[in-house]
Amino acid sequence: MADEPRELTPKQYEKELLGLQTELVYMQEWIVEKHKRLVVLFEGRDTAGKDGVIKRIMAYVNPRTCRVVAVPTPSERERTRWYFQRYVRHLPAAGEIVLFDRSWYNRAGVEHVMGYCTKDQYEEFLRFCPQFEQTLQNDGIILLKYWLSVSDDEQERRFKKRLSDPRKRWKFSTTDLQARARWVDYAEAKDRMFAHTDTDSSPWHVVEADDKRAARLNLISDLLARVPYERDDHVEHVKLPPRQTRPYERPPKSTQRLVPTRYTVGGDSKD
Repeated sequence: MADEPRELTPKQYEKELLGLQTELVYMQEWIVEKHKRLVVLFEGRDTAGKDGVIKRIMAYVNPRTCRVVAVPTPSERERTRWYFQRYVRHLPAAGEIVLFDRSWYNRAGVEHVMGYCTKDQYEEFLRFCPQFEQTLQNDGIILLKYWLSVSDDEQERRFKKRLSDPRKRWKFSTTDLQARARWVDYAEAKDRMFAHTDTDSSPWHVVEADDKRAARLNLISDLLARVPYERDDHVEHVKLPPRQTRPYERPPKSTQRLVPTRYTVGGDSKD
């Protein structure tokens, strides 16, 4: 029986999130040290909160060995290649983490619904995808798949909020608007995709995402629980070397092109 969820205040949420982000750093250190490879897929309807949870995961980890991949629309040349080829090139090497902001499941969703692929290509994807993922796992890749689920009413609210926010209008494309218009088509496509690809060896983990902050905590904590990392609290402390002391007279600041000081910030702002 699952534990009752904890209801957090905004301050408690920030504290809990910071704790999980700290654990992500320990997890990354383990992956690097043990030469593991981790792939995490983030899928879901528009406005489900994929960008937000990825941003929180990336906040403190080392971007040299943890990167986000959002594969762009394929070129004409790329369309003639094997479909999975555009994703295989982004898979991690030893000691790396790759977070796919949408993934090869585009073929089972937007490409199928919008007619960007043929029926044969779609059917072949559903047939072959479980084998592809099994091959990745057989080669030692840790593969996790998350679907962020958002209700109709909440998605509608978020769409309307985007329209009034100039910082988020770029998220609307012709395809995004069609996704809203074809809500039932996308629902059917998602359910059929799950029927073919929610396997015992590579399951979908569904995150209720109407509450964005709760979804971030739930997803990150689940991710940490599914990666068998070991926390190393005995990392050797870094020692700062002594600074050089030989005489050197620096040129005056008046010789530099300084950015105008338009703002000052009071309080303790020396991060």
